Amino acid sequence: MGKVRITQVKSAIRRPADQKKTLIALGIKKLNTAREMEESPAVLGMIRKVEHLLKVEKV
Repeated sequence: MGKVRITQVKSAIRRPADQKKTLIALGIKKLNTAREMEESPAVLGMIRKVEHLLKVEKV
């Protein structure tokens, strides 16, 4: 599997608590922060849950 770079582009304010916890689990704490992660079913599932807040790029 490859790597994926995720960047938070929208705020988590006024979002459900489970979406905020998902962002924290992905390692994203602030707006416009990016993180590279290995693609795995667990990571892709978390990304899918909050994809409206993220920008996702293949690396």
